[in-house]
Amino acid sequence: MNTAPPAGLVLRELLIPDDTTAPEARDFRAMVDVRNRVYREINGHDDESMTSEELLPHYAPSAFELRRVWTAAWNGSIVGRVGLDLPLEEGSNSAMWLIELLREAWGQGIGSASLTMIEREAATHGRHILQSWAAHPAATGEQLDAPTGFGRVPLDHAARFYLAHGYRLEQVERNSALALDGDLTRIRQLLAEAERAAEGYRVVQWTLPTPPAFAEQYAWMKSRMSTDAPSADLEMDEERWDAARIAEHDGRYLRGGQHMLVTAAQHRATGKLCAFNELVIGRNRAEATHQEDTLVLREHRGHRLGLLVKCAGLLAWREHAPMSPRVLTYNAEENRPMLDINEAMGFVPIAYGGAWKKVLPRSA
Repeated sequence: MNTAPPAGLVLRELLIPDDTTAPEARDFRAMVDVRNRVYREINGHDDESMTSEELLPHYAPSAFELRRVWTAAWNGSIVGRVGLDLPLEEGSNSAMWLIELLREAWGQGIGSASLTMIEREAATHGRHILQSWAAHPAATGEQLDAPTGFGRVPLDHAARFYLAHGYRLEQVERNSALALDGDLTRIRQLLAEAERAAEGYRVVQWTLPTPPAFAEQYAWMKSRMSTDAPSADLEMDEERWDAARIAEHDGRYLRGGQHMLVTAAQHRATGKLCAFNELVIGRNRAEATHQEDTLVLREHRGHRLGLLVKCAGLLAWREHAPMSPRVLTYNAEENRPMLDINEAMGFVPIAYGGAWKKVLPRSA
């Protein structure tokens, strides 16, 4: 396969600015703009859009992850972005990457040239397990089944690209939405059911920054996301979380002007937190809400705690973002317990994504 860069292509790594208004932030702002345009082309809406101010803190230097990003300029115009995320957990041999191009730039060899660079950079850092997520809008025609036995994606432009470069589909993720501007009676009924099943637990909630009394326990639950959530045959490093990492996590959202509500279940007998749900919205409180991590610790499953924290969070969210029209959430197709909860609450599927993996030869 010819992976020589096409004429007119320049892949320029970004230096992350301190402030989005600085002159040196021009390329970063252009990267965010092309990111949002790509997502608009894929989804047909702006629910995934972020401002430069919101996104910049998520690229700040971190002791836990190295994030690199390039713009792809073709014949003088920025037509996409390329990203490489390297976990800094001890012994990590994995990397996560993305290539996002405007449709006008498809078919020119830009994606292949970008992937060649990504794989080279990953190998330089000692990473031989490469993984990537891609959106796969619903389409008719040939489909590709996930090896988990749950979900499928169309054999579309993105799928053909991954397959042509030696990647394997590992997991299908469902993107679901729930309208927030309607009657939430059903959510209240489900919360009452969950409370009856979870008599040994109470709901606690906070907005960022995380109160010191909850920081270590929240950190423990966040660390379990990398081991307890369904991950098919993907390679997920066991993440190290402590109060310092929680403070860094919180700061990224707060510096960008985002607002997050954490709803947790606390075991009455021990005072330990054992389940949590996160809802976040950007500076524009009238935009879509995103549900981020949700987890019930394995040893506390069977008490409807997932339903408890999700319903309690959504009902409280009306006070935080009353103008937000809907909430979006993402779940692995094989995660039936969580999908059952979502469906009971009224979430409906709106899109699907695929997780892809390739194992490179180890360096000698």
